[in-house]
Amino acid sequence: MIEISPTPLPIAGVRLSTVCAGIRRVEHPDLTLIEIAPAASVAAVFTQNVFCAAPVTLARQHLATHAARLLVVNSGNANAGTGAQGLADAHNVCAAAGEQLGCPATQVLPFSTGVIGQRLPAEKITAALARALEGLQEDAWDAAARGIMTTDTVPKWASGAVSVGEERYRITGIAKGAGMIKPNMATMLAFIATDARISAPDLNTLVAALAERTFNRITIDGDTSTNDSCVLIATGRAAARPLLPHTPAWHAFARALEQIFADLARAIVRDGEGATKLVTVAVRGGNTTADCLRAAYAVAESPLVKTALFASDPNWGRILAAVGRSGAQGMRLEDIAITIGEVPIVARGEPVPGYAEADVARVMQGAEYEIAIQIGPRETHVAVLTCDFSFEYVRINAEYRS
Repeated sequence: MIEISPTPLPIAGVRLSTVCAGIRRVEHPDLTLIEIAPAASVAAVFTQNVFCAAPVTLARQHLATHAARLLVVNSGNANAGTGAQGLADAHNVCAAAGEQLGCPATQVLPFSTGVIGQRLPAEKITAALARALEGLQEDAWDAAARGIMTTDTVPKWASGAVSVGEERYRITGIAKGAGMIKPNMATMLAFIATDARISAPDLNTLVAALAERTFNRITIDGDTSTNDSCVLIATGRAAARPLLPHTPAWHAFARALEQIFADLARAIVRDGEGATKLVTVAVRGGNTTADCLRAAYAVAESPLVKTALFASDPNWGRILAAVGRSGAQGMRLEDIAITIGEVPIVARGEPVPGYAEADVARVMQGAEYEIAIQIGPRETHVAVLTCDFSFEYVRINAEYRS
């Protein structure tokens, strides 16, 4: 069981720094560096959007052949949809950072978030690198969480320690994301580090599995970003021996690490653009897990459902309609059941006798609740986190570039 920390725990072998480079506004922190000690393992998963951003392309290339020593993260500009010039700008940032750190450009991974389709002001980033490198320190996780924010209203971090046998490991992570969220891999940006010793191949397997069960189970608006990236770092400073898969120690550590992933994913949905409700859509009984996911996402991303959530309107017909068009195979109306909170609404495809809308409306006025949907008789089940669509969501996205 992980012991959650009230403040971000430093991770031996990782140092961070955040400065104002002037990408967004002169007074706003928008450039974050994460330095990784030699011999650490680094793994990542990236967006599946076909039109991925230039930094994603370059980070993939560098990580495939070299051990990462530095992450360079900017907010305010996505460097996506920028063609060959965008790749050149990302490369120039990596080259400048590598020169100043004393490592090859291929050991630098770039990450960007912000407006799509505008050229990255690489010269502003390179001009701020020396200042950022001078400020590297182990206890700068909170500042880093603030530096990667865009439309986020709060910094997102999670941290804790877990004892596994005779060893004790620390885990700390930060994330950003409030809109354009249906990760389909991880989240918009997430950086998680631990002092455990894990080989690079095993770390790759671990980050993919954990992202699938956490960041890949959230949606705010159904939009998969061009820049989604999730990086997992294992510095190895806490123990001489590595954690090995299929051992009790591995499973205990993986459970603790998954809690940090899940807490960050939850924080993203809770801070969804204009969101006032955090809602779990739990689906059971489909022919396959994939069928359950289809039904869950159809409900979680339906604009009609999400606006009803905002209004606390128990219009369950919108839920039923979304499930019906989801593409989940083999469903029969007589198998459908819907419960909101603790109030059964639909059973065997029909309204529950004595069902009172006022009871459900009271549940939906809460800040957090569950919509449980049965779509068949099997044991399959999934849960997806979503939020409501409010007037504020429209305002934020209408004024995003203003």
